[in-house]
Amino acid sequence: MSGFVGVLVSDSWLQSQFTQVELRKLNSKFVSLRNQLGKVTVGDLPPLLVKLKAFNQMFSENEIVEILGESSPDMGDEIDFEAFLRAYLNLQARGAAKQGHSKTASTFLKATTTTLLHTISESEKAAYVAHINSYLGDDPFLKKFLPINPSTGDLFNLVKDGVLLCKLINVAVPGTIDERAINTKTVLNPWERNENHTLCLNSAKAIGCTVVNIGTQDLVEARPHLVLGLISQIIKIQLLADLNLKKTPQLVELVDDGKDVEELMGLAPEKVLLRWMNFHLKKAGYKKPITNFSSDVKDGEAYAYLLNVLAPEHCDPSTLATKDPADRANLILDHAERMNCKRYITPKDIVEGSPNLNLAFVAHIFHHRNGLSVDSKKYSFAEMMPDDVQMSREERCFRLWINCLGIASYVNNVFEDVRDGWVLLEVLDKISPGSVNWKHATKPPIKMPFRKVENCNQVVRIGKQLKFSLVNVAGNDLVQGNRKLILALLWQLMRFNVLQLLKNLRFRSQRKEMTDADIVNWANTKVQSAGRTSKMESFKDKNLANGIFFLELLSAVEPRVVNWNLVTMGETDDEKRLNATYIISVARKLGCSIFLLPEDIMEVNQKMILTLAASIMYWSLQQPVESDSSPRQTESLDSGSSPSPRSAESLESGSSPSPVEAPATPEASPPPSVNGDESTLSDDVSTLSIDDAASDTTLNSDTTAFESTPTSTHTENGNNHVEERTMNPNFRNT
Repeated sequence: MSGFVGVLVSDSWLQSQFTQVELRKLNSKFVSLRNQLGKVTVGDLPPLLVKLKAFNQMFSENEIVEILGESSPDMGDEIDFEAFLRAYLNLQARGAAKQGHSKTASTFLKATTTTLLHTISESEKAAYVAHINSYLGDDPFLKKFLPINPSTGDLFNLVKDGVLLCKLINVAVPGTIDERAINTKTVLNPWERNENHTLCLNSAKAIGCTVVNIGTQDLVEARPHLVLGLISQIIKIQLLADLNLKKTPQLVELVDDGKDVEELMGLAPEKVLLRWMNFHLKKAGYKKPITNFSSDVKDGEAYAYLLNVLAPEHCDPSTLATKDPADRANLILDHAERMNCKRYITPKDIVEGSPNLNLAFVAHIFHHRNGLSVDSKKYSFAEMMPDDVQMSREERCFRLWINCLGIASYVNNVFEDVRDGWVLLEVLDKISPGSVNWKHATKPPIKMPFRKVENCNQVVRIGKQLKFSLVNVAGNDLVQGNRKLILALLWQLMRFNVLQLLKNLRFRSQRKEMTDADIVNWANTKVQSAGRTSKMESFKDKNLANGIFFLELLSAVEPRVVNWNLVTMGETDDEKRLNATYIISVARKLGCSIFLLPEDIMEVNQKMILTLAASIMYWSLQQPVESDSSPRQTESLDSGSSPSPRSAESLESGSSPSPVEAPATPEASPPPSVNGDESTLSDDVSTLSIDDAASDTTLNSDTTAFESTPTSTHTENGNNHVEERTMNPNFRNT
């Protein structure tokens, strides 16, 4: 049976209107319309739509042209897949109205009033602008541009050079981006701007954001709906960062026993926030459970009860007595303001049930006053939970990698979410298309335990066919949540993906298997060809801890990306960390999608070292041959000094460039171009690199490789435009 491949769109509501089977069929139809330039126009749609079974008995081609013309008068306008889906829904609604199903029709029409045009919420835009003004107002580089006026397009103009989004990512998850790698000149050339956006997108994925059809060109053009979607994710990650037991152990008060603690650890942050809210509402005597941040809170009653129990000293008895929801919303925000929690939302947003802004509002309240006590008895449950740092890093890595593959499922906690086998089957079918027999698989929710075992048994069976090391491993081990076995299996999946990608790029003609030794040899040859003397003996080579080899490798594949004035000797732990953080940001800036942590380089985690080297190799092999044979500039980018590592002391002195400033890039340097082929190999660019794991990287006959996120890469107006199909860039509604 053909493999299951999830088709994902950025609008969660739009996604919910179709099954995966429908999406795959419609996507196939849409792709077939592309012209030689890879574009689809409004005028291309009527001949296709009139032939579809859903419409061929309802509309003539002229009627379809007329309907489409209502929202897009120019038939030559280019549209994307989402706009095609909206046009489809609009026709479906008109067809239902024609047949007399007015209720269904009105529902569709209400949701698709802007059929072919993307709309943005001005309320959300204002809230995000206020957040940016608050958290980045004192930034040394951005303060001259802030505060942003939410009523203008200043936000989108400021996004165009990539600095704002990179800084916002560092606010959400401090230390994600080494700011020395950001290009912060007053005027950036196209290549420098493209670098910033590439760094932004790869770093966003590394903190858990998911991007659908967002490329560097989209950010250069600052397409409003895509920009706000990405900003909303970044802010959401920041606001929900403390909603876990490690950051807020008081959350154990929400559960009654150890089993419930395990369940709590596996919940998405939004679910934890809902549980926290319901916990306090129950104490306040509110009978109706809250299941979402939209329809369940729009009357304001839940907020009134919640704020009264959290801050009774600011309670206004008239809030609950007020009958009008708008008046109640005003009183609620007055109460919140007295708690210093009035942010992200307006009375109108409450009444209209804006899910993104209501979630942000509740998260803000949680940060200021969570109302949880310290119960030593319940803390014992949390202490029983395993707290293995290495295991946590691996879980993070696998979670981010899986979510970048573009499968339909979204993983919040690897150890919990893979136990029914479905996610693992999706991953297997992604990296080895057609390997899964979906007729023998059961999709969640799965009530019967033996169905989970069946799924996991198929996972183990396919793994053995791919020659994974699965001796004495059974499906039930995965169902039971054996963490070591789960991590070992996922590492083999990731490694299979990486090596398979490299094999396809370099050895597809010879059909030769890729090995660890091939990657080591390639890296050493590349460094030596640039006139350097560093060498990597293996992925366990302790000399790699100082980071010099990887900086020389990055410089060898693209001399422009490394500013040697910022590189230390790597002799102390502080110097090693400076180099490691710089390596990761430079690699992402180049175009490597990696989930590596500085500790992995400093500790020479052999698995992560393999993935870092492989990701750089993968990027390099995609470049045209001319880019490797053409002369490269190797001198320092900011001065005429020779590129040599520097001590941490010299970096702190006034003689070195500011950590915020990136090296000036010569305009004459040839920007790296990307293969314009939109077929097999270029569809795999996005998830090459992986993160932490803890198994031996010695090549065994039974540890093989994996694949990656479907990505189409093409050159547009001189800039690399990467469309990455992953998950929804908007807030996830619970």
